[in-house]
Order: sequence, then structure tokens, then C-alpha cells
Amino acid sequence: MRNLEKYKGVIPAFYACYDEEGDISPQRVRALTRYFVDKGVKGVYVNGSSGECIYQSVADRRKVLENVMEAAAGRLTVIAHVACNNTRDSQELAAHAQSLGVDAIASIPPIYFHLPEYAIAEYWNDISQAAPQTDFIIYNIPQLAGVALTQSLLKEMMKNPNVIGVKNSSMPVQDIQIFKQLAGEDYIIFNGPDEQFISGRVIGAQGGIGGTYGAMPELFLELDRLVKAGSMDEACRLQHTVNAIIYKLCSGRANMYAVIKEVLRINEGLDIGGVRKPLTGLNKEDIAVAAEAAEMIRAARSAWNV
Repeated sequence: MRNLEKYKGVIPAFYACYDEEGDISPQRVRALTRYFVDKGVKGVYVNGSSGECIYQSVADRRKVLENVMEAAAGRLTVIAHVACNNTRDSQELAAHAQSLGVDAIASIPPIYFHLPEYAIAEYWNDISQAAPQTDFIIYNIPQLAGVALTQSLLKEMMKNPNVIGVKNSSMPVQDIQIFKQLAGEDYIIFNGPDEQFISGRVIGAQGGIGGTYGAMPELFLELDRLVKAGSMDEACRLQHTVNAIIYKLCSGRANMYAVIKEVLRINEGLDIGGVRKPLTGLNKEDIAVAAEAAEMIRAARSAWNV
């Protein structure tokens, strides 16, 4: 049996950390890592969508991961998303991640060209072969990648002994149940859509990886506790509270991650910079939105005593 316990729980997606010139800031990466250690989350998912990976170079992503690993110092489960839009760069990041001792690597399918399933499987297996001692997690996010994980593709990938599960960010909650039933107990399925945290957990997900967890980790940790305790009425009420906050984070003109970073500055005194273009940064109205979201988070923490 695999060691899946280290993946079960709340794993925030790590945010891109920039300096005033818009370059990766090692100091801010380390500060954000320490923030997550202090909050008591299970781990971090580095260089994924929340980390703005599509707009970063291989060198950028190496620098981010190196500083996360240094600051985490074994206190967090670290999953490194290594996919690039070509196999060679993805393999470089996979090998680099393994050299740093990450717990797992992960990958979306290739984007833009719609490749057949056998080509997607080859892409993922090529990446996995570059890190042969490291767990591999499939990242299913069809609404952005343009291709969905199917049962037949998952069956093919399960032939690779490094594959341990799926980060499922598709919107149908049923997909989690389908993948879990197909894969069995020796694999882990992560809930992706933050708005469906408890739904995904109830139907089979054993952990969650999400882009808004970082703005309010205490609330997601409490959701996790309530689900494990079987307190589903309370969990449902808290999920509704969390969802209202998420809707507020998405209500501005700016990209959601720009708003989240402002929330972290307001609530935590944590400055990790802005977002990288073409993502849209804050304007005056967005600052007001972030202030409202920050207040909603503080009120929820107080109401739930977390």
C-alpha cells in the first residue's frame, strides 16, 4: 500500500510571489510558505493555476519551488505542478522537483492542440519517467485545459506505478465518485472546486487542493474537521459562508488572485506582490472588494471560533 496519509486534508494552492518589478521574490515565497506552516495546513500545491504557472518561465518555477522547499523544511507535504506546454520543459521541472525531495509531482494535460488519449498518456508518462522515485498526480481541469480525464485514460495511467491519484477540478462532483470507484482505495482523489469542498469529500475525495484556501485556511480546516466528524449540517452552513466569500473574491474587475493577495495584505500583513500580466491587477474599486472580502473572512473566523 502507498503512503497516502500525507495527502489527506487541506492543501492550499500556492500563490505566485513577486517583487515590485514583477519578478519572483524568494523572500516573499519563503514568507508565504511560513504562513502556511503556521496555519497548520497539510501541505501546499506549488506552481499550479494559482501560482500563475502559465505565465512563468522554467527558471521562475524552479526558483519558486527551491524557496518553498527551503522554508517548508519538511513541515508540509509539497506537490509540485510541473506541466509545461512541451514535454522537455516538463521533464526538466519534474527532475528538478525530485532532486529537491518533493512528495509528488502533478500535471495537467497538454493544452491548445487537442491530442488523442494515447498522446496525453505518453506525455504524462514521459514526465513521470523524469522523476521515477516520485509520486505522480493527474490534474483534471477540463474547463481550462480543454480536455477532460476519461475513465479509459485513467485506466491507462494506472498502469504507471507512480500514479497515485487525481486532482479533480471538473465541476461535476460525480467525477470524483467515478474516479474513486475506478481507482480504488490505493489511490487518492482530491476535490478541486473550492465551492464544492464538502460535496467532493462526501462523495469520495480524501483531501482538497484549492485556490482560495490560502485566503482563509482556518475556515477550510474547520470544514475538513466537520466533515471528518460527520457534522454535516454545520459543514453545510460553513460551506455556504465560504462560498459567499468566494463569490465576493470573484466580483471585482481584477483577477481573483490579485484580490486574494490584497486580502492577505489586509488580514495577515503579508505582501506577496501583484499578478503577472495578462492577468488583471487591482483598481480602486477592487481594493474596496478586497476589503469587504477580508472583513467577511474575519467575521467568519469569529463566528466559527477559528
